[in-house]
Amino acid sequence: MIKTNNKIISFLFGCGFVIFGLISCKGDKENKETILTGTTSILVDESVLPIIEDQVAVFESQYNATIKLLPQSEKESVQSLANNKAQTIILTRKLNEEERALFKKRQIVPLETPFAIDAIALIKNNKTKDSIQEISEIVDFLKGNQTKIKGLVFDNFNSSNTRYFLELAGIKNMPDTGVFSFKTNDEVIKYVSQNQGMIGIVGVNWIFQPSAATKKILENITVLSVKDKKAKEYVYPSQENIAARKYPLARVLYSINCQGYDGLGIGFASFISGEIGQRIILKSGLAPLREPSRNISIRNKIENN
Repeated sequence: MIKTNNKIISFLFGCGFVIFGLISCKGDKENKETILTGTTSILVDESVLPIIEDQVAVFESQYNATIKLLPQSEKESVQSLANNKAQTIILTRKLNEEERALFKKRQIVPLETPFAIDAIALIKNNKTKDSIQEISEIVDFLKGNQTKIKGLVFDNFNSSNTRYFLELAGIKNMPDTGVFSFKTNDEVIKYVSQNQGMIGIVGVNWIFQPSAATKKILENITVLSVKDKKAKEYVYPSQENIAARKYPLARVLYSINCQGYDGLGIGFASFISGEIGQRIILKSGLAPLREPSRNISIRNKIENN
């Protein structure tokens, strides 16, 4: 029988624990979330999903990070944030006092970062001759007054688009007739393209950056110029008019972080509000809050090819 030296056994066990500890520490270091590395989930208002998908694609290509987007209606997203299903959210508004109070109880101050100017677009079937619309007429329709409007089509009754017009009309609920709701902006565009006389209400981001399937459908859509009571002229939701705040249905987009520490959500907020993120917004058709810098190359000689 072979005798085993107890000192050798103790030494080998000791080495094993050290190696295991080093491996564990390395794994923790690799999995630890920082402002530029790790994995996180972000709740996104579905009406602005295309621009956030673009931002995430570029962010992930530059950093060792993985961001899972969870598109939901505005109301559903805020509820998910309150239930701690994610700690970062993209909204078309700031949190209200009631929502802030929930995080105050957790001793967390939400970090709200504005990063772009978006807008709500009104659309019609292109067989309809009209290409203009007064906002006051939509408000009257929502209040139950008689107008020329055949019907309104919203993406979701819990969406930011719906909430915007409810507040604009000063009402709590949509009328029982003449108002229709789907689930996504894509579905609204498709429905309006097939039904004359209906006015669709969508995020303008879905017009500027349509999906492959929606791009063809947009050939049957007319984007309306709108006018509010104070304005003298109708304004089209072009990038220039949105940036200048001439378009009355423009709104600021916010990244709201409730992590309470320097995590990936804060890093992503800094990215989208920084130089690269603002360039992505500019190319998308929306309006960046800061004009990205431009590199100008000056040559002493002009060469003719």
